[in-house]
Amino acid sequence: MRVPGWLLRHRVVVEPYDGDSAYGPTYRPPVEVRALVAEQTRLTRNREGVEVTSTAQIITEPGLDCPAESRITLPSGRTTRALSVAHHTAPGLPVPQSTEVMCE
Repeated sequence: MRVPGWLLRHRVVVEPYDGDSAYGPTYRPPVEVRALVAEQTRLTRNREGVEVTSTAQIITEPGLDCPAESRITLPSGRTTRALSVAHHTAPGLPVPQSTEVMCE
């Protein structure tokens, strides 16, 4: 069971992080995805396990290609980056699968 599409009321643009080059971070081509966005402050951990502050949280359909450090443009027009990504699955249970992205 996937997260219902009618819950994903926002559109965000994700530029998946592709690594670093001599000129700084590189990104793959941007992709617009449907999402549910909550712009609120929360305490979370980044990929190194350090506590950081997240100012936006995004819920999307499962399978989103958005590694940590990806660049994300929110519906408000603000550009942020992904701190951590969690893929929520529950095989056999009646709860929706989704991808949760915590943003800087």
